[in-house]
Amino acid sequence: MKVLLGKDAEKILKGLPVAKSFMVKGEKELKKIKKYPVVMKLVSPQAVHKTEIGGVKIVNSIQEAHMAFHDFQIASKKNKIKLAGVLIQEKVNGREFIIGIKKDPTFGHVIAFGAGGIFVESLKDITFRSCPISDKDAESMISDLKNQWLVTGTRGQKPINVKSLRQVLVKMSNVPKKYKSIEELDANPVISNEKESKLVDVRIVTK
Repeated sequence: MKVLLGKDAEKILKGLPVAKSFMVKGEKELKKIKKYPVVMKLVSPQAVHKTEIGGVKIVNSIQEAHMAFHDFQIASKKNKIKLAGVLIQEKVNGREFIIGIKKDPTFGHVIAFGAGGIFVESLKDITFRSCPISDKDAESMISDLKNQWLVTGTRGQKPINVKSLRQVLVKMSNVPKKYKSIEELDANPVISNEKESKLVDVRIVTK
């Protein structure tokens, strides 16, 4: 099995809206950051849940970026994982969803959609379909969400751009047609707002 992260995963997701990012290997490269705030992420094949080990930080200045880099070095040593680099990513605001693909021995590739980010475990709000799906299937998956406030907004928030999320779901469901070796694909979170939907964290496992 091979685990693809960051830019390696993005190559497979060509044509899908992925948050802009670049990788740095050393602290001196942090000067490449031209605009703040950004999200910094520890990159390691062994770090599946980065937030649990302090591997995701929002930084607002070069000083904070250096502090985050040091924190990631400490976290990787403490958790005995290899620090492959640090991903510098544009900060995308919106509500968080999860889209996943799994190769089922009976049904083939199956796509999952639900509440993402910090809500994955707490809400357990998720629905499944066989790949590939149609626009109508994507619409019904979004409608299946029990927590519809994620779509419609709450307390004066604007509804998300459902069309953009639908398009992402349909495109993602077609990825295994081209890459049949995919065993698992996790995009968590996919962030949606009133304008767009973007993939901000992706992990792919292939044979």
